[in-house]
Order: sequence, then C-alpha cells, then structure tokens
Amino acid sequence: MTLRVDEQFAATTKDRAHRPTVTSRPPAQSGPTAQPGTPVPAQSGPGVPPQTRRILMLSWEYPPVLVGGLGRHVHALSVALAAAGHEVTVVTRHSEGAPLEEYADGVRILRAPEDPVTFPLATGSLLAWTMAFNHTLTRTALRATQAGSYDVIHAHDWLVAHTAMTLRDHLDIPLVSTIHATEAGRHQGWLPEEMNRTIHGVEQWLSSESNRVIVCSGYMRDEVNALFGVPAGRVDVVANGVEPHRWRVPARAVAAARARFAGNGPLVTFAGRLVYEKGVQHLIAALPRLRERHPGLRAVIAGDGPYRAELEAEVHRRGLGGMVTMPGFLGGTDLPALMAASDCFAVPSIYEPFGMVALEGAAAGAPLAVAATGGLGEIVEPGVTGMTFRPHDPDSLTDAVDALLSDADRSRVMARRARRMVHDQYGWAAIAQHTAASYAAAIHHEAAFTAERAEQRMSQGRALPALPEGNLLAAAGLR
Repeated sequence: MTLRVDEQFAATTKDRAHRPTVTSRPPAQSGPTAQPGTPVPAQSGPGVPPQTRRILMLSWEYPPVLVGGLGRHVHALSVALAAAGHEVTVVTRHSEGAPLEEYADGVRILRAPEDPVTFPLATGSLLAWTMAFNHTLTRTALRATQAGSYDVIHAHDWLVAHTAMTLRDHLDIPLVSTIHATEAGRHQGWLPEEMNRTIHGVEQWLSSESNRVIVCSGYMRDEVNALFGVPAGRVDVVANGVEPHRWRVPARAVAAARARFAGNGPLVTFAGRLVYEKGVQHLIAALPRLRERHPGLRAVIAGDGPYRAELEAEVHRRGLGGMVTMPGFLGGTDLPALMAASDCFAVPSIYEPFGMVALEGAAAGAPLAVAATGGLGEIVEPGVTGMTFRPHDPDSLTDAVDALLSDADRSRVMARRARRMVHDQYGWAAIAQHTAASYAAAIHHEAAFTAERAEQRMSQGRALPALPEGNLLAAAGLR
C-alpha cells in the first residue's frame, strides 16, 4: 500500500463541458520574446536566455488539493522557478470550487476535472483511479501545449507516470522526474500485495525512461539506483526547501502554545501523518522512561491518519493519557507556535526519504531529536544541529531526547545553529536553481539519452527486469 487516503479529495465539476477561463494573467514580458497579453509560454528563438526554460509540470497534488507534502513542494518549487524567470505551467487535479485555469504567483495552473465515470479514491480502487486520472490529466496537458511550446516535462512521482510518458513521446522533449519516495521504502523493503508490486513497476518504468531523475537526499539516490537500476550519473540530488519566515511566529503565540500544552514541565512534540512509518509508536514507548527522568513531562502528537486509533490505544495501554495530547492537525500559526514552544521536537521516522518536518521544526527554533535514517541523517549533525538516535529503538530515542531536556542551554545553542542552517542551505531560490540545472542537463544530453534508450530496446526489449524475491532494501544493502 502506498497512498493512505482516508479523506476523499477527488472532486468533480458541475459543468463538464465548461471550457476553462483564465482568472488572471501574468504581467507582459519585455524584450524580443514578449507576447503582451498572451498567457502562453514564449516561443523559442533569438533573444531567449539559455537559462530560461519553459516547464510543463505534472503533479497529482497542488493547492488547494493537499494530501501530504508533495503538493506543497511542487507549489513552492513552481513559484520559485517562476520568480527566477522560468515559464512554468502546472497541470494537476481539479477540486470543487477551484478554477479550471488560472495564473497565481507567476505560475500558469491547469486543473483536470474528473470524467463522468468516476472511480473511488480509495485503497481497493487506487490503480483504477490513477489510470482514469491520467486520462483526464493528459487531455488537459495536451490542451496546454496547443498555445505554445515547452522545453522540458517535470513529473512528480508515479501517479502521473502515464501522462508524462505520453507527453514525452508526443512532444519529443526531455522528461525529468522527481521520485519523492518509493513503494518499497514505504513498506520497509517489502512489496506484499499485487498493487504494491505494480506501483513499484510504474516507479521503475518512470525512472528508467526519464532523462534525469531528481531525488531529495543522498539516501534516496542510493535507493533509486539500487531498486530501479538508474545510473548514478543520471540522478541529481536536490534537497527539499523551506520558507523560514513562515515558521517564525510572534512570542505571544509561542507563549499561548506553551500555556496550552506544557503545564509546568518540559514539552516534547511530534507533528506529521499518523502512519506506521513515522515511528510515533516508538516515541510513545519512550515516554514512561522520559517521565521518570523529567517529572511533569508533557507530550503532544499533532497530526492525523489511519494509525491514530492504534496510537491512542497504546497511549491508554501505557497509562499515559494524562501526559499525552493528540490535537489532530494544527493549522495557521498553531503548528509553528507548538514547535517553537517545544523543549524537544522529535522525528522518530522509520522511513524518511528527506525529512522536511525536521527543517520546519528547525526553522521554528525547536531543538531537534531525529532518527538517523534516510535523509534525516543528512540534515542533523549530532551534537551540532540536534541529536540523533537509532530508528526502531525507543531506548536510543529516550537518550537523545533526555540529552536535550537535561541541558537547556546546549539544546538552544544547537537550535540556533539549525535555524541558521535552514536559512543558509534550504531556501527555495537555491532549490529552484539546482532544479533548473537538472533541466539543463536533460536538454543537453537528450540526443545521447535517446540513442541509449533505443539501443537498449533493440537489445533487451521493453520489459522491465524481473522483480526479485524477498526484502528489496535488504538485498540492496540499504537496511
């Protein structure tokens, strides 16, 4: 299982024959490529700076449709690319009340409405839903291309793979794909059901057919190389970004969060989707020992998800109801205020390709204790920008959190270093620049990649390699 969808985000539009209208237009460009009043990508030709790209971005999430972190990532990246002078068109999924086409933050957005015959967005019908979604996404993307040309397609994850392939072949332009996570990784190396194996196959197909593959960490580079056989030279590590100012809140909001959640003792917090791989069960297992060492300790587990009931039962079983609060998702300034009010912000993930929430916690000013797994181990330097612990290990987690709670001065020094690190290394302008470099590499090597792919098909056919038995991550030496 890859996508846990408890909430039904699929939406329809009442008038399925309605043609999209532009709700706002970007300012007219200047110079030889300007097309005043024409909201389409500029045509190629003399005067177009080589660093300026016309990008066709594909994502199943984009505001207002936000299921996990992918939609926020694509939105922030698209806005940053547009701010850098690139022309960005995002083709995504429609939701009730959203315009079918608009310009926002310098980005052209086209939303694909559902067809009249719908499939539930649920576990049992996920593959059918995905194929139906790709049909309407493809038609919407092809309509976008009628108004102008593009230099590169950028696909985000397996749910848009079939549209990406169709557009790549139809437009004859390079394809760049970002693999945000893998199906094998989400299941700790196992592919237990036919659906999991199918999704893995789509991921492998998309990766092998992409001119460049973008991943968010060195760990994910190794995972994509090992699982899908993508040569390291075609994989670009581009970290996720964060907007530091969005995680800084007024002191009164921090004080209010402290008064609401902390009582008179230290405060340990977590925020994220409540799913098994986030490791919250290990944080709960560590709380009794932490309470012994730090009387009056309080813990907040913010977020929601399919694992919530089991976590609540575990809190009750351990007799922790008086010290653990589970407020659900926190919106607005409530989440950054909670982070900033924390004496320790814990990220106990079992699988974490990058660890965006750790950057957000650091941007809010929280002392960090994170599992040394995946991308998290590349973000936090132990004893410098936070503390790390072994994943799956409540005792190691206890020691890391205890180190922060036992020395408040040292923990605040580490928190200040982590906040500076986020500001210096993870701004979206830099992320957009690195992504544009990946586009440039894809375009530069397009002819060589096409020839290589044709030769492979001649010698090996189109079939993917056979799926090995057993745990894929263990076989690759990644766990």
